[in-house]
Amino acid sequence: MSFADTRRSNSEERRISPVFWVLLGILGTSGWAIWTGFGAAGFGVFLFVVAGWMVSLCLHEYAHARTALHGGDITVGAKGYLTLNPFKYANALMSFVLPVIFVVLGGIGLPGGAVFIERHRIQGRLKHSLISAAGPLVNLAFAVLLLAPVGAGWLDNLPGTTQLGPYQVSVFPAALSFLGLLQVSAALLNLLPVPGLDGYGIVEPWLSPKTRRAVEPFAPYGLLAVFIVLWQSQVNVWFFNLVYNIMGLFGVKGGYADLGQYLFRFWSH
Repeated sequence: MSFADTRRSNSEERRISPVFWVLLGILGTSGWAIWTGFGAAGFGVFLFVVAGWMVSLCLHEYAHARTALHGGDITVGAKGYLTLNPFKYANALMSFVLPVIFVVLGGIGLPGGAVFIERHRIQGRLKHSLISAAGPLVNLAFAVLLLAPVGAGWLDNLPGTTQLGPYQVSVFPAALSFLGLLQVSAALLNLLPVPGLDGYGIVEPWLSPKTRRAVEPFAPYGLLAVFIVLWQSQVNVWFFNLVYNIMGLFGVKGGYADLGQYLFRFWSH
């Protein structure tokens, strides 16, 4: 292969997928609609949150892959992980379909894992930990970008409003708050040191080989175990109280996110 062919191949491996551009287009169009008050508020919030959530999932997986590339795994490009195409990831069901279903049903930012990293190519425990941490850090960065403008009051007087009972409420900041809630919950869940989640991936390189071998059989069931625990009402209350407290650090009240979720579930009212 010539140098020109190599450069062309690398360019194709990193070219942003049309699928991702479509997601950005839906995000931008629905965001404009709820900003200006065009169309049905609930349907606009639904499109905005689903598109925004999927964009964040793509960037979450991209962060894992990009960090792995710089860490020594040069195969991630050939696998399509750098194109931001959700259909290129190893497990689209776990990383995209189920998380979207959980958002629709319960308003929980369910984490997913989809990029297959060839860990033997990466030297150094710190690099392995950084690869695992890269995804949740994207969710945290998203949360800051979404929640900071709402908490600062920059979006209080937008034209896009809807009538809820006797109150006229702004739609766009409510949608941002709900999407921000999903990002915070996804980051918190993903940082749990549970096998199969990124939190365990952060600490795993520092564990003894004996401990890692003992824990390995439980990795496929880690996410299921977290879901079962969250299904318990008291744990669910504790978890969302923590999420709301974190949002409160940005000056965003939990009621704003609840309003966003109410608008998001437009089919139920």
